Amino acid sequence: MRASFKILIFLLVFSNLFLGCKKAFFPSEISSISTKYLVIEGVINGNSDSTIIKISRTQKIDTVPVVNKETQAIVIIENDGNSSFNLIETQPGIYKSPPKSLDNSKKYRLRIKTSDNKEYLSDFVAVKDSPPIDSVGFNPKLEGVQVYTNSHDVSNKTLFYRWDYAETWQFHAFYRSSYDNNLNARNANEQVYDCFGNDTSNVITIANTTKLISDKIFQAPIVLIPANSEKIETKYSIIVKQYALTSDAYAFWLNLQNNTEKLGSIFDVLPSENLSNYHCISNPTELVVGYLSVGNTASKRIFINSSELLASYSPLYPAVCEIDTAFQGDHIKSEKNQPESILTTPNSPFVPIMGLYIPPPNYISGGPTAYSYSTKLCGDCSIRGTTKQPLFWK
Repeated sequence: MRASFKILIFLLVFSNLFLGCKKAFFPSEISSISTKYLVIEGVINGNSDSTIIKISRTQKIDTVPVVNKETQAIVIIENDGNSSFNLIETQPGIYKSPPKSLDNSKKYRLRIKTSDNKEYLSDFVAVKDSPPIDSVGFNPKLEGVQVYTNSHDVSNKTLFYRWDYAETWQFHAFYRSSYDNNLNARNANEQVYDCFGNDTSNVITIANTTKLISDKIFQAPIVLIPANSEKIETKYSIIVKQYALTSDAYAFWLNLQNNTEKLGSIFDVLPSENLSNYHCISNPTELVVGYLSVGNTASKRIFINSSELLASYSPLYPAVCEIDTAFQGDHIKSEKNQPESILTTPNSPFVPIMGLYIPPPNYISGGPTAYSYSTKLCGDCSIRGTTKQPLFWK
């Protein structure tokens, strides 16, 4: 059985498992496949942005989902003029180079040598720069906020487009914690009520203008933020990146989109062959997943305030939150009352919310005699984000 056909079996089994099968079925082909194929993500960027290449390995569908990062690889960018430069592994499986000028008269490729001494090489690819993004906008709809982008190429040469994005949003904890776990009052630098979250795109967004009179993109949908998402409860920002594709690169992304996002009914497209422009030099029959593109990208950031959205939107907190009370020793009157030590023990799952005072005659002067508390998920936003405001925030 050819390697590419084995990958198709992965996809078919996945769709069966999650779309109605009563009993999990694992064909013998799955258990017999031991190869973890190389997955290469990223583009060679010019002056507009850093080049970031992510390298990982596939896994069988019947295993626990993890990202098998490919570490300690040698990653080199080469052009057909015999120039080259190395990328540095800045995080496990992530290889990076600062922005560098690309010579549009040259073609570029990526060479990878893994720690097991296998070598992978892409085809030489011509530089194709993205035109600027005209605008990124949004439409508040009943179901949520639709973010879109507009672009055009006056030379009518781009034709094939791809986008991805990075989101950042401001959110808050369900309760405001006034004390830390040492029962000291928090100062402004220790607040854990307001935080920032972030995420990146995980779907394939592409479009082409080959059937249009002009090379113009109008309100291409980028992401729909649900009306009950906490991303839009206060303030939200998105930076959209635009890539110009060759026709072959567009075919790869369209094929990948069909194979990963449009399987689920008998009316959907069938899985098809991998269209990668990467090859394993050490073993020419080995499948490699990914497609290299080269060129300057375009990007644009916008901010969306909750005041600009529909009043009917009602963001939901992603947990059910409750308050309880912890008492000082002298005030524990029953077994149901919790001692304040549950808040101060190392790695306590709770966070103090506010200090309480037992009224006379049991009042003890000098500070709170009890504390309301909740789980850290409800009282400490840094569990799900960061309190540090991004440099670009405004």
